[in-house]
Amino acid sequence: MAAIRLIAGLGNPGPQYHQTRHNVGAEFVEILARRFGVSLSNESRFRGLAGRGLIAGHDVRLLVPVTYMNLSGEAVGAMARFFKLEPQEILVAYDEMAFEPGVLRLKAGGGDNGHNGVRSIIASLGNNRDFLRLRIGVGHPGDRSKVTPYLTSVRMPQAERLLMESIFDIPEQVLDHLLGGQLQKAMTELHSRDLSGDD
Repeated sequence: MAAIRLIAGLGNPGPQYHQTRHNVGAEFVEILARRFGVSLSNESRFRGLAGRGLIAGHDVRLLVPVTYMNLSGEAVGAMARFFKLEPQEILVAYDEMAFEPGVLRLKAGGGDNGHNGVRSIIASLGNNRDFLRLRIGVGHPGDRSKVTPYLTSVRMPQAERLLMESIFDIPEQVLDHLLGGQLQKAMTELHSRDLSGDD
């Protein structure tokens, strides 16, 4: 597996989406930036908040698109083209309803599984699906008709927010494996530390 040179975190822009489940990918990158002292600034050419710094000793670019979720590829694709990044060098963090809160799962490649942000990124990379994904469990409301408000209108309860902050504090050794391209090692260590109580 290639070393990771870009981590993008997906969400929707604007205060009305702050602390909603659909924005956990963006929050993951923002927390990572604060933890490692990486400054994020608005880069209009990349349609996002962007920065570059050392994450667990690896030179990595960070990106939070300021587009709406379904246009995330406009930001990720622009940065990938400008810096000549291969899809395998990109990690995308986003919300995943298939997993309960407290679950993080790494996955290399695959389809969009109905996620509009992932679909947009696949299209922006010339239909190449080979980028790495960090799927952040947010749970499911149980009723399909409630999915949109569950993801975009309802702020996460305090207990859920604290759980997210806990799982986002990925040990530096795991980040080192992940960013260095040792995907299997990173998966083994990351998947063994679920905080949801599920396997």
